[in-house]
Amino acid sequence: MKRLFRQFLILSSMMLMLSCSERVYKTDTPAVGTLKVMSYNIHHANPPSVPGKIDLDAIAKTIADQKPDLVALQEVDVNTQRSGKINEASMLAMKLGMKGLFFAKAIDHDGGEYGVAILSKYPISEQQIHRLPTKEGTKGEPRVLATVQVNLPGGKKIRFASTHLDAQQSDMNRLLQIAEINKIAQQEQLPLIIAGDLNATPESAVIKQFDEQFTRTCQDCAFTIPVINPTKTIDFIAYRIGSAFEVVSHQIIPERYASDHLPIVSVFKLN
Repeated sequence: MKRLFRQFLILSSMMLMLSCSERVYKTDTPAVGTLKVMSYNIHHANPPSVPGKIDLDAIAKTIADQKPDLVALQEVDVNTQRSGKINEASMLAMKLGMKGLFFAKAIDHDGGEYGVAILSKYPISEQQIHRLPTKEGTKGEPRVLATVQVNLPGGKKIRFASTHLDAQQSDMNRLLQIAEINKIAQQEQLPLIIAGDLNATPESAVIKQFDEQFTRTCQDCAFTIPVINPTKTIDFIAYRIGSAFEVVSHQIIPERYASDHLPIVSVFKLN
């Protein structure tokens, strides 16, 4: 009888430990009324330390570890030769179990397409590609702004955007592109969050112009590139001034293998 009682106590203890463990895991989900946003230049899933290698699983794990609601991706390959003719955008959405996916082609490249993408935990609609200006004669690579409507629980709707600005040394094209983005933001009726690689540092004329329409989730921003001993901040998440958001947190994710940029994550409170 005593032996049976001891076995019962052991079994009960094990069940209690399992149930506690389950409760701890469940608290790791985003708080009610918040929105977790990630921006990541994925370098077409090529780890810089391994030239020619495509490691989409490393990108997927980096994103999955953060449990974001919305992700803005840059430098995404779709069916290019260099990436093995795979659709990186759709494969990432599948690996992460995202309900919403939108790929916006900036250019044709290497037998496929190259551009930016949006992944969403929630359903999306009204997908649009906005072509950003490039001054003739500068040989600037065409750039785009991808926007979607995100349909949040409870009937709330927001606009979410992903972009990647010109990478040339001169600010000329970036200033034209930011001016166009600001113009689009002024016409937007929904609360708007934008994220991406702006290829400009906080003290630049580009970011000063950006700040006329947007509030960045960091002011004294940590560096995002290069991944080893980073020296510059060029990746940002921001919301349009007047939108009903409050920034809860902003952080750099120290993942130094998967891409040549460090991903960034911001948490918003929806007011």
